[in-house]
Amino acid sequence: MTDDPRTSRRSQAWFGAQGRSGMVYRSWMRSQGFGHEVFDGRPVIGIATSASELAPCNAHLTRVAEAVKRGVWQAGGFPLEFPTMATGETLMRPTAMLYRNLMAMEVEELIRANPLDGVVLLSGCDKTTPAMLMGAASVDLPAVMVTGGPMLNGKYRGQDVGSGTHVWKFEEDLKTGRMTEEECFFAEGCMARSNGHCMTMGTASTMACLAEALGMQLPGSAAWPAVDSRRMETAQAAGRRIVGMVEEELRPSRILTREAFENAVRVNAAIGGSTNAVIHLLAIAGRVGVELSLRDFDELARAVPTLVNLMPSGKYLMEDFCYAGGLPAVLTELLGGGLLHGNQITVTGRTVAENTRDTGDTGDTGDTGDTGKTGNTETAGNTERVDSDSDSDVITRLDAPFQPAGTGIAVLRGNLCPDGAVIKQSAASPHLLTHRGPARVFDSPEAYHEVADDPDLDIDENTVVVIRNAGPKGYPGMPEVSNVPLPAKLLKAGVKDMVRVCDGRMSGTGYGTVVLHVAPEAAVGGPLALVHDGDQVVLDVPNRTLRLDVDDAELTRRRQAWRAPAERHPGGYAWLYTQHVEQADQGADFGFLRGNRGHEVPRDSH
Repeated sequence: MTDDPRTSRRSQAWFGAQGRSGMVYRSWMRSQGFGHEVFDGRPVIGIATSASELAPCNAHLTRVAEAVKRGVWQAGGFPLEFPTMATGETLMRPTAMLYRNLMAMEVEELIRANPLDGVVLLSGCDKTTPAMLMGAASVDLPAVMVTGGPMLNGKYRGQDVGSGTHVWKFEEDLKTGRMTEEECFFAEGCMARSNGHCMTMGTASTMACLAEALGMQLPGSAAWPAVDSRRMETAQAAGRRIVGMVEEELRPSRILTREAFENAVRVNAAIGGSTNAVIHLLAIAGRVGVELSLRDFDELARAVPTLVNLMPSGKYLMEDFCYAGGLPAVLTELLGGGLLHGNQITVTGRTVAENTRDTGDTGDTGDTGDTGKTGNTETAGNTERVDSDSDSDVITRLDAPFQPAGTGIAVLRGNLCPDGAVIKQSAASPHLLTHRGPARVFDSPEAYHEVADDPDLDIDENTVVVIRNAGPKGYPGMPEVSNVPLPAKLLKAGVKDMVRVCDGRMSGTGYGTVVLHVAPEAAVGGPLALVHDGDQVVLDVPNRTLRLDVDDAELTRRRQAWRAPAERHPGGYAWLYTQHVEQADQGADFGFLRGNRGHEVPRDSH
């Protein structure tokens, strides 16, 4: 028996096979023009790309894949690109979240079924990043994430415009007459002016940062704009690094520990990240068997101030965040305050603390794990903190934060959400965080939109708008519909915000006093299904409660009268989803996909 890793690699069960089987595998690969030397036992690296013109955030990933290939070849590996589905929130109906689990399943099975020793995951739009991490975690082959990067800052009439965030602002301006249809049409062309995902701290930017915080993405690589040449340099560095990870057998199960998730939860608070990160982190944790609960997002984040001044909570955008030091600058602040586990291992083979000690290093460690440098390290703006007044306004210090500790995501409990609900305090109106008002109930977001512009709508600024049947099972897929625009008559009267409660999600680019992810959802008989018009809803974010001021006897009577909605999906993927999706407080994954199923080589059929 030999200890030579070249003969024992997973890929050699295909390319090192003898007889007919080996001939089949090698000859068909050689039809693409690969020479026989690529089958010599070198690491075979899969490049899973979600590039698609139907997912605009991911459309440029074909070019990113080419940069990854260069790195793999440089390090002595054999790169093979393969496509995955792309779940773009911008176009998919009813919601890309319906297909996150399907994409995760596809990524897992493609990795396991093919002759791969390691994989580079190319993602962009917000659901593709968690879906790929979920799939890769369940296979547990060495993996590194490369996100596609944010768009350049939008520009409109001398001001920065944030994708997503300004959609809501422009809609309000249109409804109140502050903007014309022609102006709005012109502005939309100024909002998304390059390849890349949303450049606000929406879910795509949040999940890119959290992939880095989890240790699954090279340090400093989350924030580079999609069209910056250094985005390609980081992709090339990731291609080199994955070969080293295969040599070291550095797998996701060694990186995605409880400590890594605690780091990610705290980082999400510090960057003012999206509420959608809660669901995605819970789902990823479920794939590696890490105990993570909704309560952790409140308890771990309470001591963490919001350091990053980005839309939708602040005024800057991801391009500014990148040039101010990116995520390494945030990690440095949190490490200095004792808020992170600095000894947590990352894809570099080094710890979080070691990675941030030299903030000019991309984390590429070459083939051996030695501290190597790349071209990125010579760029002053890469990850190094710059002490200008503007940069310190983008990423603030712990001793002078953008928002104080305890203003991040809050987890609520009460008789209206016994399994929990969340609210993003930094994007809410402070005066509404404690509020009591009568409910106005809508059985779907569409029902609300049908009457939202009615000047006679019986809603005022004290009303609590309740939108139900928008949860994982009920819609299905839990769409980003919870932050419905205010009624036109209130906008015209100068009302800027009101309390909204929903079992659905909100775009990470959105804002407002919106209670989200109410669990259990209405469609499975959660208390939200029992709310009537006029019931008093009591929101108390400081005390972490959301309750319906209706006595237990009346709620029991209503529950006995409640009937589950009829099944709307007799077959297909939507049926599979509604039958197996878990609730929001569990990550909305499929129960049968939880856990690590490993990377055992499938049986040879040749």
